[in-house]
Amino acid sequence: MSRINLTLKGVSTPEDLNRVTTALMMVEGVESVDIGREWAEVEGRVTRDALIKAVASLKAGFTAQ
Repeated sequence: MSRINLTLKGVSTPEDLNRVTTALMMVEGVESVDIGREWAEVEGRVTRDALIKAVASLKAGFTAQ
């Protein structure tokens, strides 16, 4: 199992955090997500690209790197 750290931009409210957390948890292979306004730490068998695409798919101005 790997741990991937992401830098988040555009996340500012608790609702934003919930939306991003939900999007990340829905990605196949994700075991757990810890999140803050500017970062996310994801554990599981998943690629960084899949996580970045999940955040972008929200189309709410959030980005992940």
